[in-house]
Amino acid sequence: MKQVVQNYKSGELTLLDVPVPACKPGGVLVRSAFSLISTGTEMMKVSEAGMSMLGKARSRPDQVAKVMQSVATNGVAATYRKVINRLDSYTPLGYSLAGVVEQVGAGIEDVAVGDLVACAGNEHALHSELNWVPRNLYAPVPAGLAARHAAFGTVGSIALQGVRRGEPQLGDVTLVIGLGLIGQLVVQLLTASGARVVGVDPDPARCTLAARLGAVACGDPGSAAVQSAVADLTGGRGVDQVYLAAGGGSNEPVELAARLSRDRGRVVDIGKCRLDLPWNAYYEKELDVRFSRSYGPGRYDPEYELNGRDYPIGYVRWTERRNLACFLDLVARGRVDVEPLISHVADFDTAVDTYQRLAAGELKAVAVLFRYPDGESTVEHPALTVPVARNGHVRRPARSATVRVAFVGAGNYASSMLLPHLVERDDVELRQVVTTSALSAANARRKFGFATASTDLDAMLADPAVDAVFVVTRHSSHAALTRRALLAGKAVFVEKPLALTESELADVLAAVEESGNDRLQVGFNRRFAPLLREAVDRFGARVGPASVRYLVNAGRLEQGSWYAQQDREGSRFTGEGGHFVDTVSWLLAADPTSVYAAATPGHHDLQVVLRYPAGSTATISYVTSGAASFPKETLDLVADGKVLRFDDFARASVYGRGRWTSSRLPRGRDKGQRAELDAFLDAVRTGAPMPVSLDSLAATTAATLAVRTSLATGVPVKLERTR
Repeated sequence: MKQVVQNYKSGELTLLDVPVPACKPGGVLVRSAFSLISTGTEMMKVSEAGMSMLGKARSRPDQVAKVMQSVATNGVAATYRKVINRLDSYTPLGYSLAGVVEQVGAGIEDVAVGDLVACAGNEHALHSELNWVPRNLYAPVPAGLAARHAAFGTVGSIALQGVRRGEPQLGDVTLVIGLGLIGQLVVQLLTASGARVVGVDPDPARCTLAARLGAVACGDPGSAAVQSAVADLTGGRGVDQVYLAAGGGSNEPVELAARLSRDRGRVVDIGKCRLDLPWNAYYEKELDVRFSRSYGPGRYDPEYELNGRDYPIGYVRWTERRNLACFLDLVARGRVDVEPLISHVADFDTAVDTYQRLAAGELKAVAVLFRYPDGESTVEHPALTVPVARNGHVRRPARSATVRVAFVGAGNYASSMLLPHLVERDDVELRQVVTTSALSAANARRKFGFATASTDLDAMLADPAVDAVFVVTRHSSHAALTRRALLAGKAVFVEKPLALTESELADVLAAVEESGNDRLQVGFNRRFAPLLREAVDRFGARVGPASVRYLVNAGRLEQGSWYAQQDREGSRFTGEGGHFVDTVSWLLAADPTSVYAAATPGHHDLQVVLRYPAGSTATISYVTSGAASFPKETLDLVADGKVLRFDDFARASVYGRGRWTSSRLPRGRDKGQRAELDAFLDAVRTGAPMPVSLDSLAATTAATLAVRTSLATGVPVKLERTR
């Protein structure tokens, strides 16, 4: 199937062949009939992509701050790879469409195959022939409403939520500044609610259109006609609400809002314009400034949007989905007319040309629709026909003794920390990449040269030419995918964690017993870090018991991170704590025998005490309340009158009869991913034992899971051998 994408690094726009998205539970697969170009939001993204790197940085100072923090935590090299991977990837465009349901996922009962639905979301309602859409981001289209009109559902919801934030009442006089697509819809919604509307825009054609759609007066922001109309309609008192639907860098909209508002009026920001509020003007009138967040309550909440958890109507009357359904009803009943807003309808295969004409100003439009050809109902998973990038990530011709690799998942970690090492090897063939997101698979194939890409996991596992499967997906899927790959006879490299529960761990081990296939490696890379290995060699052989202190300054999660979805993805320590347990176990050459854990309120900071054979102990302090400027990982190993000090993969020292200190800071913080991959692939190719024994992987996972049990019971948990 085809999808409109853009490379944010180069600005390239293209119509790309990508795999059909999988129809997952809790959503529907929709074949697009019409999708709407947002001439404001989307064209702003297109414009930003065409900027220089400096221009991009100036336009997104929030992202620059994140990059600088990543440099402090992970080093320049790792941060550079991460940033370039994100920039040099195809990103989707679009967020408002209407189409026909082609498949229905498990748990969906309100629509059936063949129903017309309106869809929302910048990850789900894309300019693409097919989209998977979760239940709270689609709404059935009322009978008789044309698909081309239903495609306005998302932008209509944005306008509707903005009007709700203003709380207009019958007889209010309102001012709408900016008469683009959103502004025109706001004008109609306010008129439908019984308010009188004055419109403001420098474009005379847009003013004429707004007057046709219900505004009682319209004019240029600097025109005396606007001020005169407001004075006449309000008796000189000023408007009740101002709706800012303008964009750009001018501060004129907020200044005009202050001049024309009444005492204690409301100013609602819907667009993205400059907001340097003139303090005296806003203070003297005590203006109420409000922001309208996209489509309504539920937006940016993954539990609502992705997991389908609705808000009770008694507490949240108008959610994102209810706004969508309400707007469709208003259009169906003729209270809002979107047909006059349609400036141009383009066939989908001319999408790139259409964007270029819009960007060049050749095509003047309020709203532009893409019209899709009728598609067959049978959903297939075609191979990609994406050109391989000429950026150094081109797989060299393989030698005869190659390891043929498939990836399940191709997110940022896989693309920045694993795949760059694999494409450099002559003895690796990147055979398949499988993702639930069609565009993610396309990006991976373009950058790294996979032979094929699809969303069909079963077909990949059945392929006898695949030797090893890399599972690099979200935590909740690791155990099930690992089990399936083992049963299919593949060697498996799964990123941590191996499992989120004891039963999941038991299922993985049962698959080993059932299949006789123990070719398993978990992504515990720290034991392979070159600087740590050099420090251990300098420390020398250990005779007596040892004490280890491991401080992990994890920091706080970003708002909205999927790591915070504990009921689905496990606790944060369950997800990454295995790294630190495995490192300690490798240092002590043993598996833990008991685990005790204590935590601060809310489990933000953890203290985990591990006991080992022969009297050795380890304490892992996993904290989120520390300073961001402090190193993320510091470790001390004390035994036999010696101390090993390891500072965040950047410096190491050994104190004893003499002292050794790493001579200089490494070029980057090498956390061992390359060496770990080398060891795994060599084992797969030669048939040698896996780099880490299955017993050790199971023991580390069991110890990590035991932290949760100890926190719940308040007592140490004794660890029995799992195999």
